[in-house]
Amino acid sequence: MSIADGHGARGRVGHHEPTFAELYSPKLLTVLREGYGVADFRADALAGLTVAIVALPLSMAIAIASGVSPGRGLYTAVIGGFLISLLGGSRFQIGGPAGAFIVLVAATVDRQGLDGLLLATMMSGVILVIAGYLRLGTYIKFIPYPVTVGFTAGIAVIIFASQLKDLFGITLTAKEPGELIPKLIALAHGAPTASLAAVALATMSITIIVGLKQLRPTWPGILIAVVVAAIFTYALQLPVETIGTKFGGIPRELPAPALPAFSLAKIQAVFPDAIAFALLGAIESLLSAVVADGMTGRRHRSNCELVAQGFANVGSALFGGICVTGTIARTATNVRAGARGPVSGMLHSLFLLVFMLIAAPLASYIPLAALAAVLVVVAWNMAEKHEFATLIRSSWGDATVLLATFGLTIFRDLTEGILVGFALGAVLFINRMAQMTGVEDGSPLVAEDRADFEDGVRVPYNPKLSADKDVLVYRITGAFFFGAASTVGTVLDSIADRRKAFVVDFAAVPFLDSTAANAMSRVAAKAKQQGIRLFITGASPTVRRALLTHGVRPPLVRYRETIERAVADIKGKETPQEDISADGLAAS
Repeated sequence: MSIADGHGARGRVGHHEPTFAELYSPKLLTVLREGYGVADFRADALAGLTVAIVALPLSMAIAIASGVSPGRGLYTAVIGGFLISLLGGSRFQIGGPAGAFIVLVAATVDRQGLDGLLLATMMSGVILVIAGYLRLGTYIKFIPYPVTVGFTAGIAVIIFASQLKDLFGITLTAKEPGELIPKLIALAHGAPTASLAAVALATMSITIIVGLKQLRPTWPGILIAVVVAAIFTYALQLPVETIGTKFGGIPRELPAPALPAFSLAKIQAVFPDAIAFALLGAIESLLSAVVADGMTGRRHRSNCELVAQGFANVGSALFGGICVTGTIARTATNVRAGARGPVSGMLHSLFLLVFMLIAAPLASYIPLAALAAVLVVVAWNMAEKHEFATLIRSSWGDATVLLATFGLTIFRDLTEGILVGFALGAVLFINRMAQMTGVEDGSPLVAEDRADFEDGVRVPYNPKLSADKDVLVYRITGAFFFGAASTVGTVLDSIADRRKAFVVDFAAVPFLDSTAANAMSRVAAKAKQQGIRLFITGASPTVRRALLTHGVRPPLVRYRETIERAVADIKGKETPQEDISADGLAAS
């Protein structure tokens, strides 16, 4: 897989190999070197306060769902979140406890106890630091898109199931099972003990969160819902479990740093958990950084981000916190709130610390039903329902990888789901390559050398096309699949803002998979956001169908048969009738 510019040369980003300092300098230093003034600090302070208001109830809810006290979720957001913003390779990343970790953390606490969890968290941090310095962050991007959607949807289902007990106020005579099916059976048996007050509080909380998101999207719906539920619980003396009745409230200060208890046997016992934490943390944080890049047009450094995530996990464990990673929802909130750089993330952690000092007594009245409602909404939002349905329709191969990852995540283990999904994706790619080799009268995927005028239709070199200040043309050559999608997507992303129009030629692309199609949809969305006209030329019916399935369709993009016709359309020249019909075919 390669990409070439209008001259036919291979596209390269940058003119020299970056130094170690350039690769691992925190984005905070980059922002400060660019010039950081009072107006920037004011914007970051407002964004940090906005994110802290969102993170306060979420951090407690995720900690409780993970089987630990709510205070440990706040320690995670304060210490881990601060270190991620201080040392990270993304301008806008917000760190804290993440819903994706609930399943793994709860299982680790159940098997290894709290000390085992803290030790596994610290070990995962060391693993992430080593992975970052070995530059393994680049390879995390090779995970196929169906695998990402599959395990994310699987985690959402597990989170939803884990909240049913508190959502309905069910009382169980025995410990709640961790596995999905036994859990649902136990909850069904305990259904007669459901609390009407808990159901009413949960329903009210969900209504407030969803309603405010529609009517007042800038308001902190989650915090408002939790506060209202706490007021009702206190005023009416409702007979429901609260943070105070179950945990005795939340602490009003940070604990002193301390190493978790460990031994060689304990290290060996928690090592698989540490690997799982590191793998999921790397995936989750880099996905979050990619989302921030797509929203802002900036670019993160993945290996620097992994190093920051590693130190953040070590720091979180030292202060009694749980796993910390970049969080997509809070990072997106940070961007939308007008953040200018990492200072907003650091201030978000400091604001949370202030909230702990001031509001700790009030947190005792928060009902667990309201926090369960918060996580139910989180699970619904993270399920990626539209992407799931799109992949089911796209091809049998993508659907197989998706469903295998989804099923294994729910019924077996998250790490197993990711590894099996990745292996299936690789096998699927090899199968597609074998099939494509015999397509079109035996033409191979990589063309052999030919004489310049052998076929008699060689197009003369056009220097005006390459030197045009308004139009940028890039040609992609070879199979466009998950292994190349991150590289090609990065290059396309970096050059898409240089001209008024952007032409991507797919004439030499035999096929692309869902990961590559998703990368192109991000390029198309960015082009639209920046007012750049995007044209795709030479796409075969199979390639075009895959692009259309993933939303790469008019008006985001226009399809043309050749580069020349696309450029003629851009320049306002008359477009041949048969080429106009390409748009009609694309839209159908």
